[in-house]
Amino acid sequence: MTRSVAITLNALGLYAISLVLAAAFAAQLLLHELPCPLCLLQRIQFALLAIGPIMNVRWGPRASHYALSLFAAAAGFAFSTRQVLLHILPGDPGYGTALLGYHYYTLALIGFALSIVLIGAMLLFDRQFEPEAAPKFDAPDLFATCAVWLVIALTALNVVSTLLECGFGACADNPVVYELLRRW
Repeated sequence: MTRSVAITLNALGLYAISLVLAAAFAAQLLLHELPCPLCLLQRIQFALLAIGPIMNVRWGPRASHYALSLFAAAAGFAFSTRQVLLHILPGDPGYGTALLGYHYYTLALIGFALSIVLIGAMLLFDRQFEPEAAPKFDAPDLFATCAVWLVIALTALNVVSTLLECGFGACADNPVVYELLRRW
């Protein structure tokens, strides 16, 4: 796999992360379901998962960039596993509306597991790490640049909504109101 193919695959990964962040944000706004603290941690981990691909798009593929994403995926896997285990008992309705029969935290668990496998697969292709014959800066193409900015914008929107939801204190275990807006 060449560097340009690796960069395109990293951009596709950023679009996938954007889709996850947008779906979670849409559920929050359209279904009026405020995310719980564990849900917020999972969103943070999806945003952190994007750091490796962003660095790969900007500076070229490096194993250390993939490692950053692996750490984020492993932490996200742990957070989502914790939430799945909280709602595993028979008769527990779970937290939030189910999508395709699964709650967000279950889909997040699947997403983080898939991320770990895909990042591991990307690390198998050594050619992407070979230095180019004539090192030069190639600006990312429009496809990759849009992917980077989309993830950044969705992360910023999630930060603002979290600030509105939690205010400047700890988030409620079962949030029902935007704390910062309630005070006004």
